[in-house]
Amino acid sequence: MDPIPQPAPCLRRPKVSVVIPAFNEERLLPATLGAIREASRGFGDRGWTHEWIVCDNNSTDRTAEIAAAAGARVVFEPVNQIGRARNAGARAATGEWILFIDADSRPTRELFADAVATASRPGVIAIGSTIRLDGGGLSAAVAAEGWNLVSRLARLLAGSFIMVERQAFETVGGFSLEFYAGEELDLVRRLKAQGKQDHRRIVILHRNPLETSARKVRLYGPMETFGFLLRAVFRPRSTLRNRDSCFLWYDARR
Repeated sequence: MDPIPQPAPCLRRPKVSVVIPAFNEERLLPATLGAIREASRGFGDRGWTHEWIVCDNNSTDRTAEIAAAAGARVVFEPVNQIGRARNAGARAATGEWILFIDADSRPTRELFADAVATASRPGVIAIGSTIRLDGGGLSAAVAAEGWNLVSRLARLLAGSFIMVERQAFETVGGFSLEFYAGEELDLVRRLKAQGKQDHRRIVILHRNPLETSARKVRLYGPMETFGFLLRAVFRPRSTLRNRDSCFLWYDARR
């Protein structure tokens, strides 16, 4: 009697969870979600699956409604803090990798394809991207290029695009709740320490930069921005841990 053929084993496709923290983002969120929808084709190009999670960070506008209508899973974080919102989205995630994208950014299919291709390689703990600012003039463009250079040399992750292995993210404790700004740099510090133990590295993608809004340049004058940067440099502990000091992220200007 011939043996009964056995079905081939079902191999689970890798999955990335896209987490978008959002506070009063009804104006820019539709374009971001539309871009993410199109860009997510890049996951399928590389054989990955995906999900979208929007964390409504105690918005008072139609942020949650817009996210749900676009097909995203919506979770709620009542305390208005970027790190808390990202952590809340990460807790709801089911993918092996978590990709944090800001609600005013527009990724491309090519960027997402590059990200999961890089994540598939051994020895990678987290992935970032260079950025391109949408508007803001010459000063914003120069600032972006300056950041991109530092980011690539020092392997620093821009908060607008952070892709991290879920297990590593949980091992280092996620985003610190001590910070109201600069929390991504604190996460990088802990990921680098973990990567050193595991012989893994952070990779900064640069072929397809992330387009993100330059609205802070338009909404805040040079003195406001420069004043914050001075305080952040000379008094980082008291500045970055104080919500009122980090007004560029938390006030009503949108």
